[in-house]
Amino acid sequence: MASSSGTSSESIQIQNSGSEEDLQALMKQRKQKRMLSNRESARRSRMRKQKHLDDLTAQVDQLKKENGQIVHALNVTTQSYFAVEAENSVLRTQHLELRNRLQSVNEIVLCLSGNGAGGGEAEFGGGEGNNNCDGFVRPWSMVPSESMAMYQYC
Repeated sequence: MASSSGTSSESIQIQNSGSEEDLQALMKQRKQKRMLSNRESARRSRMRKQKHLDDLTAQVDQLKKENGQIVHALNVTTQSYFAVEAENSVLRTQHLELRNRLQSVNEIVLCLSGNGAGGGEAEFGGGEGNNNCDGFVRPWSMVPSESMAMYQYC
């Protein structure tokens, strides 16, 4: 029986070493599978990263294009603003000049109409008219009398 127990122990050892080899082979297979899976995962990660980088680059290009369009529109608007501002300045100056002319014409009409108090006839000549209008009807009345004395002897 001793021999039978020796054979059974040998067969268990053979089974153990067989199962140990199977176990190592299984572990090696799992390790290779894991490595392959990790490689594939890393490849997908690199692809996602590259796609994200490409998307960001495209977005940068699009934003640069939009920025250029906005800068161009701003330049056009600024030029238009300065043109309108210059035109407004000219119009303001013309407005002031025309307002002053109108005021002068109104003063002349007022003087010629006898300051609104008469029958609409202007007083030309030596009559006692409105002294405010003498400069329009008789411009020499605006010169000081001392200066007029100089011109009397010429």
